Amino acid sequence: MAVAEAFRPSLAGRFGRSRSAPRAGRRANLAAAALLLLVTAVALAAPVLAPHSPLSPVGTPELAPLHGGFVLGSDSVGRDVLSRVLYGIRASWFAALGVVALGVLLGGAIGLLAGTLGGWLDNLLMRITDGFLALPAPIVAIAVVAALGPSLLHTLIAVSIVWWPFYARIVRGEVRTLAARPHVEAARLAGSGGWRIALRHLLPGALPAVLVTASLDIGNLILTLAGLSFLGLGQSAPAAELGADTSRNLSYLLYDWWIPVLPGIAVALLALAANVAGDGIRNLISDR
Repeated sequence: MAVAEAFRPSLAGRFGRSRSAPRAGRRANLAAAALLLLVTAVALAAPVLAPHSPLSPVGTPELAPLHGGFVLGSDSVGRDVLSRVLYGIRASWFAALGVVALGVLLGGAIGLLAGTLGGWLDNLLMRITDGFLALPAPIVAIAVVAALGPSLLHTLIAVSIVWWPFYARIVRGEVRTLAARPHVEAARLAGSGGWRIALRHLLPGALPAVLVTASLDIGNLILTLAGLSFLGLGQSAPAAELGADTSRNLSYLLYDWWIPVLPGIAVALLALAANVAGDGIRNLISDR
């Protein structure tokens, strides 16, 4: 009895920690996933949070951060760097969400159609998808933007062209796997039509994999779009865009470092937040 009493506190503490660990991990994953909402809120509130117009000079050029009332300093023509960064975050974030949404809709529809109907249509759609996957995505995107002209809309079109095949492959694979599950066979034997089964049983089962992929893709898209705008394939000046602001102001790197560096830091933080949120969403879905 004495031995049991001696070990009881340590055993209770050990099992207490083991029960609390999953709850703590779930809270951490929820907090990580909430970063998507936080960044979206910041992007939506950019016109309210920005102290000045991002396009008009409002002060002395090339003021250092925390000088002259500028939290992040001013650029080479006297525009507020903080305002330009906030509007750049707004543009980059919603552009990435738009490409992901278009990729999910287009690729998901093609993958669902191919996986549900099968046969020659499945082979045709997947060979087309493979053809797009074989193309070098950055070069295709650059070529499309160069042909259509530099603008944010043309950049989104170019990236969307090479982004949807991934979702088509994922949805098609999930649908083909789910089609052999017992509940789908039961629905088929009960007389449910093909499209009813696809929309009520196959598509909902494929959504978790699509959601995880989409959440992890946001960070990659932010870097891709910033890279294209850095090359001069985004919005034209004086629009506020993170990659373009870094590229246009590289000549100030050695003496007015904040002008090109702070937009680049914003890109890195934005991609990091998207990746952390994507990991949190993936963990939450896998723990269900």
